[in-house]
Amino acid sequence: MRFEKGAEVIWHDRKRRFGLPLSFYRYYIVKKEGEWVKIFRHKGFLTSIIDEINAYRCLDIALIQTLGDKIFRTGTIEIISNDERAPIFHFRHIKNPHEVRDMLSNIIEVERRKRHVGITEIQH
Repeated sequence: MRFEKGAEVIWHDRKRRFGLPLSFYRYYIVKKEGEWVKIFRHKGFLTSIIDEINAYRCLDIALIQTLGDKIFRTGTIEIISNDERAPIFHFRHIKNPHEVRDMLSNIIEVERRKRHVGITEIQH
């Protein structure tokens, strides 16, 4: 996948089946120094769909691990964002899900602070 000039891929993986990267789903975290960090999901072979969200727009992250995921050391990260096209964004069955979740969480916090974006919480 091609990105804007000067952009750097800081993490990438594929959806895995039985622990093996046998899928046409690819995931990327890309940054352009001093400008932005974006999260990409590329799915498809003949026809491709590429979704992206800006890291500062992410509201919440969850890690989901089934028994099969635990056996194959994979997991699914669910990102909830205020993006209209992709309000729920999944990195399905990726390796090292705990490390990726921590990395994403840190990136999101840094990007929010950089842009002075806060999350308003309303309790019922």
